[in-house]
Order: sequence, then C-alpha cells, then structure tokens
Amino acid sequence: MSAHPVLADTSCAAPRGRAVPWEELVSVALLGTDRRSPAWLPSGRDAPSTLLDLAAVETVRHRAGLRPAPAGPLLEPAAADTRPPLPPAAARRLAMLLSDRPGVSGGRRGSAPDLMELLPQWLTLARERGFAPPPEALPALLDAARGRTDLRPAALAFAGPRALWLARLNPDWRFALRSASGAGSGLPTSEEPERTEPLWREGLFAERVALLTTLRARRPAAARELLADTWATERAEDRLMFLDSLRSGLEPPDEPFLEQALSDRSRNVRSTAAELLSALPGSALAGRMAARASACVAIDRTGREPAIVVEAPHECDPGMERDGVTPHPPAGRGERAWWLGQLVESAALGSWTARFAGRTPDEIVALPVADDWRGELHAAWSRAAVRQRDPDWARALLGSPAAPEAGGPGALSLAERAKLLSTLGATERAGWVAGFIATHGLSEAFQLLGVCAVPWAAPLGTAVVDALNIARDAGSYPWSFSGVMGLAERCLDPAEANRLDALTAIPDEREDASPGAGGYWAEAFQRLTTTLRLRATMRAELDEELDET
Repeated sequence: MSAHPVLADTSCAAPRGRAVPWEELVSVALLGTDRRSPAWLPSGRDAPSTLLDLAAVETVRHRAGLRPAPAGPLLEPAAADTRPPLPPAAARRLAMLLSDRPGVSGGRRGSAPDLMELLPQWLTLARERGFAPPPEALPALLDAARGRTDLRPAALAFAGPRALWLARLNPDWRFALRSASGAGSGLPTSEEPERTEPLWREGLFAERVALLTTLRARRPAAARELLADTWATERAEDRLMFLDSLRSGLEPPDEPFLEQALSDRSRNVRSTAAELLSALPGSALAGRMAARASACVAIDRTGREPAIVVEAPHECDPGMERDGVTPHPPAGRGERAWWLGQLVESAALGSWTARFAGRTPDEIVALPVADDWRGELHAAWSRAAVRQRDPDWARALLGSPAAPEAGGPGALSLAERAKLLSTLGATERAGWVAGFIATHGLSEAFQLLGVCAVPWAAPLGTAVVDALNIARDAGSYPWSFSGVMGLAERCLDPAEANRLDALTAIPDEREDASPGAGGYWAEAFQRLTTTLRLRATMRAELDEELDET
C-alpha cells in the first residue's frame, strides 16, 4: 500500500526535529502567508498550499499520538415521552417554522408570512393537544428558545422531558433547567422527600430554582417550607431569586415568612418582600402603609364641592424604610412625591373606601385633587390596582375609552393603562380597547392591543380592520402601522380572512395621496390574509388525527 501523498511528501514537513505548534499554524493562517512568512514556510506561490499540508500533517500527528483512556460511563437514557407523535403534516410544518430565520431572504418580506412570528402560536396549539415533538426537531427547538426568551415557556413545555435531558449535555441549553415548564416533568415532587431534599441542598443553582418554582406551582406551602429551611445560609442574590418564585400562588400564609424577610441584610430582598406583602391586601404591611397614606390624603369639604387634598410625607423614617420605601428618588423626582407614591401604591385599596366616607372607587377617582397632585395620586392607585389585581379600581382609573381625555395628555400613560387592562377579563378588555380605537385610532393602541387575548374578539378585530382601512383611505404609507399590522397577523381571528379579500386590491389613488401608497397597502393586506389562512391551515394540520378519531 502506498503512503498518503501528504505524509510521504517530505517537502511540506517542518524543519527536521521540530514540529510546528498548532497555534503557530493557526496564527499564520489568520494573518495570511503574504503578511507573515516564517522561516519554516517556503515563500512564493506555494506557501498557502504548503501551510495547509502542514496543518493536515499536524492534525494526523495529534490524532495518532492520543493515548487510549478508560471509557466513561454510559449516559442514562432520556425519560420516555408518552405523548402521541405529531401528525405528519404538523411535523413538516414544525420543521418549516424552525428553519425560518430572520434575514434569510435578505430583502423585503413582500406578501410572505413571517414564519418565526407564528412559531409561538403553533407551539401553544400543539401543547394544548398533547403532542410530543419529533426527537430530531429538539436541537433546533432549543436553539430557537435560546435566541428568544419570549419563546421559552411554550417551547420547553412542548419539548418535554427529552429537552431537559439534552439541556444537561449542552451548556448553551442550560436555560431550560431554570424553567419550571421545561424542567418540571423531571423533578421530584413534594411526595418524594428522598429526592427533593438532596437536590435542594446539593443541586446546581438552576436546578434548585426549577425545583422551587415547580414545587410552588403544585404545593405552595411545601415550597415555602423548603426555602425557609436554608434561607439563613443562602447568598443574597440567590435569596432574591428564590423569593421572587413566591409570586406564583402568593397567599396569606406566606405573610410570616415575608415579614421576616423585611429584616434581610439585602436591600433588594427587603424591597421584593415588601412588594409581595403589599399585594396581600390583608397583610399587616398593607395596613401600616394604609395608615401612613391616609395621614397624607384627605377630603377637603370647605369648598363648593369636596376635593382631595394631599400633604406628602416630610421624611422617610426607619419604619417606612423597613416596609420597603426607597428613600432616595430617581433623577427628576422630588423626594416627597416619591415617598407618597410608594405609600399609596402599597396601601390596601379597600382602606380608601373607609377613608372617603364609603365612596366607591368610581366616586373616589372622580373627585378633584388639589395642587396638581392628581397625576401622582392616580398613578400610585393604578400601581396598587395592578399589584392587588383589583378590577373595580382598574375600571375606575381607566374610565370610558370614548372619553376625550382617554387619549389626551392628562391621561394615564399607555403602559399604566395596559397594566390596568390586564386585571380585567378577556372580553371586557377587548371591548375597552375596541372602544378606544374607534375613538382615538391606532396611533396609541399598539401597547393596549398587546394585552388582549388571542384570537381577538370579534368587536376588537372589527375595530382594528376598520381603523386600518381608514388609514389606507387617508393616502398615507402603511409603514407607521407596521406594528399593528404585525399584531393583526398573529392575533386576528383567521375567520376574518375572507372579509379582508376586498382590501388586497390596489385602490385608486387620490391626488393628495403618497406616491405608491395604495400598492404598499395592498401588499400589507395580502400578507395579512395569507398569514391568517396559514394559521387556519396550521390548526387544521394539528387537528388532523383528532378529526379522524
């Protein structure tokens, strides 16, 4: 048998007795043989090929010189996934959705749907139907979840126990171990103390977070007791992460533990404990804050009509600090207004009805507020309504969506209104946003649409499409509405596709319209209808076997 030509050709070998270090070969390759020509490398046109030959020789030398080592232990097999496999058409669709990457086309989308934006919805539908993913799709699914944190809950819940097994083998996928939905299926339960205790005391931090979060979802009291056992020995940053897991299933029995955490050495831990306690309207902290806030806010009956008067705190005493009040305001905020806002947002909302002579939230919010304190007071009440999940106060603070001031400069910010809307039921939420769009248009509606349930209720979908049609008829370009159009592609009921067909034609352009605007609008509506029909097809593919059974 003849020798390999590279190995037999001594002309490409390094000087006798000296092997060229791999790092030096890489350095020359990176800089280029024109810029660096060491003595062991012949100059001229053959230098690049000689360098590659030397690299090949060194690779063979390295591999041949490896000494055999004892075989490592075999991996434990992944846990079985007992869920039924995807229907064939749905499996092909998943592969297509995972293969789509931003920027692959290199140009304008045109009327083609954005597949990556449809992936979260597809994952939710597949998980609801109880399907398991094809094993060969798991690496791409974990890669997609790694790149998009918003995708992780749905991706890991659908991926199942095999994704957890893979995550332990690849550092890039360790995020899956920190997710309760992705890791929960492989973790011990509260009925398995022989597994729970060792994992809690000796496991990796990510595994401990996953264990605590999973246990909290199943048995809140057991999770709290597990945390209390090791609380004094945990690091401050770990205590903060563990404490945050109590948000899920927060209940009155958590109060003693949280009250103890108010004396923690870490300011962040104290602040989080105070926030959680203020979300329990019956807690002692909420009562203490209500007493402080009531001393600052009162009814003035000396005028022609009752009005709210405010006397903000003059100092932040140690008791306030212990209960979570941050003494130093951010830049641009006055100290007294900063302290007042924290007191009001942490006070039990029910205390204001007693403070204001039995008035309802609607009646309290309608009262005039003296000396320009209205914005500060209403914003703090809004934060309290969101924290305490109080729909009556949320409705009062939102007011009527058709009111002129709802979209004006004196209204609550869009972020505040979106959070208030999240406390209402899905139908009521969609109705309020539909009324807002009908009165104020789409320019301020994007953030509000983001909190509405998917698919949008019929009144909301109609309001959005009507507003887009009005914008098109106005003759402007559609780009300023691209965010709303993207939401519509993902959130509009697919049944609306047929009604939208009439909007896909290029309209006659008005004389004052932007040049070519009609064509761009037609393309945007074509993409919308194509995406809606694709969503309907995706659902039908997942329902294929269900229909057959």
